[in-house]
Amino acid sequence: MHHTPTPPRIPLTVIGGFLGAGKTSLLVHWLQQAQGQRIAVLVNDFGAINIDAELLSESNSDTIALSNGCVCCQIGGDLSQALLQVLDKPQPFDAIVIEASGVSDPWPIAQIALADKRLSLHGVLVVVDAAAVRTHAADPLLQDSLLRQLRAADLLVLNKTDQCSADEIHSCTTWLHDTVGPVTCLPSQHGQLPLALLQTDWEPASAAASVDEPAHICTDQCAHDHDHDHNHHHAADHASLFTSDSRSPAQVFHTAWLREQLQQTPAWVMRLKGWVRTHEHGWSEIQFAGRHASVQRARHSPAQARVLTIALRSPLQAHAMPSWMDAVWGPT
Repeated sequence: MHHTPTPPRIPLTVIGGFLGAGKTSLLVHWLQQAQGQRIAVLVNDFGAINIDAELLSESNSDTIALSNGCVCCQIGGDLSQALLQVLDKPQPFDAIVIEASGVSDPWPIAQIALADKRLSLHGVLVVVDAAAVRTHAADPLLQDSLLRQLRAADLLVLNKTDQCSADEIHSCTTWLHDTVGPVTCLPSQHGQLPLALLQTDWEPASAAASVDEPAHICTDQCAHDHDHDHNHHHAADHASLFTSDSRSPAQVFHTAWLREQLQQTPAWVMRLKGWVRTHEHGWSEIQFAGRHASVQRARHSPAQARVLTIALRSPLQAHAMPSWMDAVWGPT
């Protein structure tokens, strides 16, 4: 009897952050850089999405269709209904992104991905205004909303670093880690971060290409050089910011041991996903993003075991990553 293969889960990412932090700028940048990936973005207000005319395909009261295959859908009053409309499209999307409102807690939104078998939770990304976050956190009226957002984050994006000195960036990063713990914090200008953070094609060759795509990233030294010129863009090669490692482990893992290893994933790992064999499930899909890890029965059988890890490049990572990968997945 022929069985129709079950399609893979669609990764869902929630973008949170306080009003004016730069969430929409990040979304627009990703949509412009989609490069063949079909991304569905659910937003509260179309008016904040400034799509280039050359990218715009068509628009109606509920949806903006882009010429690259991406869409923006208006949430309106019912997020679940808007999400169902996206999931019911004849051609499935490669990724779904939901922009939480500027005063909402993104974690309840992220839990939607845990309730629908067609979705997998990629993670919660929270955008932070580097110049204003501590002032907002000191305001008794804003403090609770802001801290809920920060504590939900799997990844913090420290945006508007072009408006801060290197000392201010360092001080803000220290404050964030003291406030919410050792969550990875990426500096950014104008929300320009690599599409690798939405990586959905986990074949090693294409993954390496995505990690190496160019973008604008502000380093501490760059912050000194901007002299608060808000229109200045500093181009950097993302190969200098991220690195990747792909493995095809031959062994069969015990699920409990594998979950324990994923929970202890080093802080420099940004994203991990793949398929391996486990004693309990046979083919299993594994995921790690920020603070969330999962091992579950795969919905389809891959051609071979493969695990891709995307990491933030650093001296610590360069020394520790090969030995950690060998210890968990076995040598290449």
